[in-house]
Amino acid sequence: MNNKKTAALHNLGCKVNEYETERMKRALSEAGYDIVPFTEKADVYVINTCTVTAVADQKSRQMLHRARRLNPEAVVVAAGCFVQTAVAKDGVEKVLSETGADILLGNNEKTALPEKIEDFLSGQKTVEDVIDINEHGLSFEEMGAPSDDAESLNRTSGFLKIQDGCDRFCSYCLIPYARGRSRSRTTADILKEARGLSDRGLKEAVVTGIHIGSFQGADDGASLTDLLEKLCDVPGIERVRLGSLEPVTVTEDFAKRLSMKQEICPQFHMSLQSGSDTVLSRMNRHYTTEEFAASVGYLRKYFGNPAITTDIICGFPGEMEEEFEETLAFAREIGFYEIHVFPFSSREGTRAAKMPGQLSKAVKSERVNRLIDQQKEYKKAYMGSFIGKAVSVLTEERETIAGNPYVAGYSKEYLRVAIPMESLREEAGRAGMGANLIGLTVPVQVQGFLDDKTLLGTPVFL
Repeated sequence: MNNKKTAALHNLGCKVNEYETERMKRALSEAGYDIVPFTEKADVYVINTCTVTAVADQKSRQMLHRARRLNPEAVVVAAGCFVQTAVAKDGVEKVLSETGADILLGNNEKTALPEKIEDFLSGQKTVEDVIDINEHGLSFEEMGAPSDDAESLNRTSGFLKIQDGCDRFCSYCLIPYARGRSRSRTTADILKEARGLSDRGLKEAVVTGIHIGSFQGADDGASLTDLLEKLCDVPGIERVRLGSLEPVTVTEDFAKRLSMKQEICPQFHMSLQSGSDTVLSRMNRHYTTEEFAASVGYLRKYFGNPAITTDIICGFPGEMEEEFEETLAFAREIGFYEIHVFPFSSREGTRAAKMPGQLSKAVKSERVNRLIDQQKEYKKAYMGSFIGKAVSVLTEERETIAGNPYVAGYSKEYLRVAIPMESLREEAGRAGMGANLIGLTVPVQVQGFLDDKTLLGTPVFL
């Protein structure tokens, strides 16, 4: 009979949260807990919360209440950004009452999760002891993960968190308050963790952080470009994929140097937020559309046909129809592969929440829908530009599409490509790659669309 305690975790929010949720899961497992799906009854529930929008706050509260319903006797832990900002605004007792949580963990306490649970169960500490943020930002001690702590996205890719926090203070954003000021890991620790990914057979390192462009190696002062070049030289790492960037980071030197490294994935997420310079100024975004377009130009100069993805907020306070039209026109000019579209979400405690010209939900929704409709055209056009061309696909999963078996994965450009299973099995066998079809780097020729998200590819092993 298994008498081990069980724990279930649920993640909300960004890639950094995903990385940290996996680390909390591993810490609990090493402390003797069996990890079970969040839908099951467990002794401990952990929700890694998000506060990037009001909707994220709402989802965080909902998941905490759901955990309590799943097992009223369980220990419910609320961790992360929503906790950090809610406690600062409302205090511990109110947050405990409204969420039904037993333990509140700030962002820099996540790796101490097993100890905090034991402290709670033994009554040794009050919940106030787990909230820790100050004017200097959060502690960075938890970031020094050993190589065997590297966390994986799947069987082929793994996250590498290189920094935390942000100093930009965009007028709509709470993240600097939730995550603290920017702090970078040491280059040595990051490279050690990358070697851990490789040792586990993972081929792709996904570089993540809250504001990776601000990276400066805590031990050697390395720039982001320096770090990426070193990551590309780690044996076994075939791909290095970048997180969100800003124009100040994407200089001509940045693009030129990285283009010399075949491991760099030509997919760049350039967070725009608005295509109107007047709106960007009100957002305190620190760049103009001209500077943004120049950075995209550098990437296209040196990488040929890279995937350029972005985020855009619709309905920022005071956004006139003419300003939104500027955004539509600029998005068309750039020709993004994908746009993550969000309606403006007013966050108490930010400058944007107090700005005049707050727009109605109906206006924001209408603008969101217009931009999404336009974005679908860009995505189809970019995907279609690869038909008849060769791309390299890292296989991730088996999938049935329209009743037919495929092995699906992503190209370096982050195109989703499905390969007929039998065709891949035959070609991989001829190439001496064995029977395991997952985790293969497969050269394919793109034949066309399978659906609006997936391309059909045929293997072309030499």
